[in-house]
Amino acid sequence: MPAEFVKIYPQNPDERRIRQVVNCLRDGGLVIYPTDTVYGLGCDIYNTRAVEKIARIKGIKPQKNDFSFICYDLSHISDFAKVGNAAFKTMKRVLPGPYTFILEANSSVPKLLNTNKKTVGIRVPDNLIPRLIVKELGNPIVTTSIRDDDEIIEYSTDPELIFEKFQHQVDMVVDGGYGGNIASTIVKADGDDFEVIREGLGDTSIFL
Repeated sequence: MPAEFVKIYPQNPDERRIRQVVNCLRDGGLVIYPTDTVYGLGCDIYNTRAVEKIARIKGIKPQKNDFSFICYDLSHISDFAKVGNAAFKTMKRVLPGPYTFILEANSSVPKLLNTNKKTVGIRVPDNLIPRLIVKELGNPIVTTSIRDDDEIIEYSTDPELIFEKFQHQVDMVVDGGYGGNIASTIVKADGDDFEVIREGLGDTSIFL
């Protein structure tokens, strides 16, 4: 069966449709959704089988995944990561926003993702759709970017074309309008020091 295609307006998300997405995630479904940067593919962080499916779609071993978590706000951060006071204040200042913060993972993360990684990426996107999904779900979701096979266009921006490509690999595609084609800026927070790993959308001068 092809995936469901669900239209949600970012400025005024319909609560019933948000619940529809959340029910899909609770059933172990894979969902493609908009963020404040590019479209993402995700699942409930507590569903190991769903995480393994995403790894297969991405063509990587689950143990070597570099997935991040989308959180509603920073209240979940201590559940998964260790972060210094100064770093937390900076994150609070720029989030929600187009940044992925790489933090030292606590002991729960490797078990959740079946991985050996000692770090975890945290995202709080400036887009109500994924944040309300996470809020309704009650816990973060795993997220990874949807890439395009085109040599020129790195990321797909049209949700209908994304649906065409992934409809038999995922359970739901959320149409939140055209996405961006610039990924998030990745910042590693080591204690209270920052290192910009990848420059994407978002001002990086605050980390210099």
